[in-house]
Amino acid sequence: MAINTIKLAEQMTGALDTAMVQRSVTGFMADNVLRAKFVGAKTVLIPHMEISGLGNYNRDDGFVQGSITVDDIPLTLTMDRGRSFQLDVQDGDESGISDLAGRVMGEFVRTQVVPEMDAYVLSKMASHAVAESQTVTGDADKPYEIFTDAANKIWSELGYETELVAFVDPVFQANLNLSDEIQRLISVGEFRQGGVDLSVKSINGVTLRPVTAGRMKTAYDFNDGMTAGQESGGFKPASGARNIGLLMMAKGAGQLIKKTEKTRIFSPETNQKADAWKFDMRLYYDAFIKNSLGKGIVAYTY
Repeated sequence: MAINTIKLAEQMTGALDTAMVQRSVTGFMADNVLRAKFVGAKTVLIPHMEISGLGNYNRDDGFVQGSITVDDIPLTLTMDRGRSFQLDVQDGDESGISDLAGRVMGEFVRTQVVPEMDAYVLSKMASHAVAESQTVTGDADKPYEIFTDAANKIWSELGYETELVAFVDPVFQANLNLSDEIQRLISVGEFRQGGVDLSVKSINGVTLRPVTAGRMKTAYDFNDGMTAGQESGGFKPASGARNIGLLMMAKGAGQLIKKTEKTRIFSPETNQKADAWKFDMRLYYDAFIKNSLGKGIVAYTY
């Protein structure tokens, strides 16, 4: 592969990786991953620490011995996804292929990769909340009560200094917009994600992240791109999936682990199948919940 083609692949991979983190509503969870180490194609080690609590001090014997246990827990990434695209050589000469490829792959990330990653991560967080009975109920026309109930459930478990993020679907967002109580409490601030400060709204200090309805379901089916009826790829709500009206969580509770393989680029001279540029993109990713913050995820579904 020519040097300039390799450089194009490296630049494109970096740009796409940044776009995924910054455009995704769940991208901030990638910032929560500290010292994660890949030990194989799909396995990552996540550090987990357990520390003894306080004990009584004895004036004769002194301190009670405590313990610190640090384990690297191996976790397997279950989402192994990818696609291959071709651009005919007539669509752009070598001098213009960078711009054309960037626009095509950028659109692919914006319209396909980011929505799928968000949908998977949010459904996994919501499923955890449902499985652990960490849910709230209430009248959808009274969103303030549901919202504050969810926040109080988390704060009572983790402390009132815990930073919270609330994902809301269009229906819940619309009800918030109609609530006089909520409108008086809304403020605008900054939210750090992927090295970028985003301007976001918050309610009582809880960051608000509106999400399209298609990404707010409790379960999804992910097309393999090969089976009859699944050729278009992508994802769709699973049968029986519920709508997620509100998903509130401690900002540090979810960990988004993603391993973007370098985007492979084949020039028309090396492409064996066609007189075209060929782009392969593969992505491993998954979302995990930090053990110590497992209580910090609450969902309202309908």
